[in-house]
Amino acid sequence: MFDLLQKTRPFRVAAGDVRRLDSDCTLSLPPIPRGYADAQIDDTQGLSRRRFLWTPPLRLAIRARIEPASPTGTWGFGFWNDPFAVSLGQGGAARRWPCGPRALWFFYASPPNEFGFTDGPRNGWRAMSIDTPELHPLLLTPAALVAAALAQLPIVRRPVMQLALKQVTASEAILPGPGTGMHEYDLAWEKDEAIFCVDGDVVLRAEKPPTCPLGFIAWIDNQYAIATPDRGLHFGTLATDLGQSLHLQHASITTHDGAARGS
Repeated sequence: MFDLLQKTRPFRVAAGDVRRLDSDCTLSLPPIPRGYADAQIDDTQGLSRRRFLWTPPLRLAIRARIEPASPTGTWGFGFWNDPFAVSLGQGGAARRWPCGPRALWFFYASPPNEFGFTDGPRNGWRAMSIDTPELHPLLLTPAALVAAALAQLPIVRRPVMQLALKQVTASEAILPGPGTGMHEYDLAWEKDEAIFCVDGDVVLRAEKPPTCPLGFIAWIDNQYAIATPDRGLHFGTLATDLGQSLHLQHASITTHDGAARGS
């Protein structure tokens, strides 16, 4: 068993704060009048993507609660490939060449965030599996910059965004807001399926999840992203009037043989 709260490393932007005590960890932001702030823990710092620790089969178990019930920005936890040259455009945690996003996580996005890869609400609390084709950064980066520029032009925005979103293999389930109580989250990652559970109930069975190495991340920040055929592609930060915190307990990863890679 791999104890995530003790063996991950903190990452902070601006006034983001990470505090750990035994089996508990709190990621928090104070009120943010302007600019980007982030508090996170991850196990990807200093590693190339091919050296990320986690591949299927494994099981992630974590207890978490959020304050307030509907914070401003995004927060969540799970696995990803740290894909962006900057953190959704805001100079966050990325430390490597950009690539297509791959993730298995529980993810929250407040308004005005507006994106998604299946039918349904474009923000809120959800379980998500995201995979994209493998492209070399020297090909991906110019293509992404061109697509981002074209997405700003109303006459070609819709076909450009539709083409970009078609490259994503995704499954997601919209979840009821977690409130401010502690909940138990479980993710069983197999090669052909990922099973997401909340408080013991299955909320999503995602076929064709990523199979490449991914890293663990838990975070809370104040950014937003819009990526839709109608509105194009936009990024930004949100001012917050209140402090907000993500509280984590007893986060662990167990492989099928009971061993922990990278421990």
